[in-house]
Amino acid sequence: MPAAAQPVSPAAAPGTRRGLVVLLLFLGMLINYIDRGNLSIAAVPMMRDLNLSPAGVGGLLSAFFWSYALLQMPAGWLVDRFGMKWTYAVAFLVWSLASAGVGLARTFGEIFALRVLLGLGEAIAPAASLSFIKRHFREEEQGFPTGVYVAGMMAGPAIGAMLGAALLNSFGWRPLFVLTGLVSCIWVVPWLMAAPSGAPPRTAASAGPQPPFPWRAVIRSPLTWGLTIGAFFYSYFWYFCITWLPSYLLMAHSFSFLKMGSYMAAPLAGMGIMTVVCGRLADYWIKRSGRALLVRKLFVTAGCLCASSVMLVLAGGSSSYVLAVLLVSLTGLGIAAGNYWALTQVICPGRLIGRVIGYQNTVAQLAGICAPIVTGLLLGSSKNFIAPVIIAGLSPLAAIAAINLMMTDRAVRELNTHLWEEPAEPGANGTDQ
Repeated sequence: MPAAAQPVSPAAAPGTRRGLVVLLLFLGMLINYIDRGNLSIAAVPMMRDLNLSPAGVGGLLSAFFWSYALLQMPAGWLVDRFGMKWTYAVAFLVWSLASAGVGLARTFGEIFALRVLLGLGEAIAPAASLSFIKRHFREEEQGFPTGVYVAGMMAGPAIGAMLGAALLNSFGWRPLFVLTGLVSCIWVVPWLMAAPSGAPPRTAASAGPQPPFPWRAVIRSPLTWGLTIGAFFYSYFWYFCITWLPSYLLMAHSFSFLKMGSYMAAPLAGMGIMTVVCGRLADYWIKRSGRALLVRKLFVTAGCLCASSVMLVLAGGSSSYVLAVLLVSLTGLGIAAGNYWALTQVICPGRLIGRVIGYQNTVAQLAGICAPIVTGLLLGSSKNFIAPVIIAGLSPLAAIAAINLMMTDRAVRELNTHLWEEPAEPGANGTDQ
């Protein structure tokens, strides 16, 4: 592996305790998703109390993603330039206090502004997390820590659904926001004690003068378009699930808050477990075969095929049938989740990882903007979920089509050549498909 793409070894980062930091990254994403998901859990009683329409709630849900998307590229640059310790700590406090503030808000405008601020704070988390994994774990080790980190994305909504339903049932929606926002600030203390300090070390390739960045080659590369299209449609499905699926269960199936919470929590918990397990399995397979790109793509494909089964929920049936469909769809997505993010680490030079993750998340958040707004508009006054569920179910299929057709070993070698990297040996990352 060329020096520019070589991640920093644990020995090269004194004081870094990899396992503890990965655990904190998991907890950070768990809290991240609880805070962003509280509005989805509380949407129905908030519509009633504040006289909001489904389109209005869709606008509030999407407000988070506008600022979150705009900050992804700057967030990647901040992490690459200044390191993750204080950048992440300050961002964490900003988003936690913004989330707590929603419980004190009285108008649509106040909630909208706080959701925008929430997105600004949470934008740092993905770039900081994946940058640490890239720099401190070898390629064949990255699936497991990435799976642990991504599991926080599922554990957060799962715990948030159960906790939010219980708080809604006992106290109402305002205490839900205040309590979860303030209590989560405790996370900052162990983070400041364990996280690595300072900016990432510069590699030999990045220390000296470099030629102009080859923007034309990057834009023309099928790798760029595979990453872009895959990120958008993968994320559209995911953000539909965490923004509107709780309301679907309440509105279309007349579930109670507690029943909705349990029916959201079980599939998401299964998804989190599957993410970690499949990350480990993929690492083992890569270590045996040496074909990282191919292995990651196979896991992503299998998971997205399972995710598309969410459309079967429209066939109706009992509550048990609805739960079974959600278990297959969301737990199945866990096969893909960790490997989807590790796939980016396979194709990206180490010195650019923060910015590439920032770009990937920018695209993903565009889907986050679209999913709640499109769903709210399609619901309209009829509040019929057929079209929104079909669009969400087709999205994972579009994602894997782009990933498999465009993100090939040949494309990786060609783009790395333009990015001043030594191309990988044939077959090292996968197969020329």
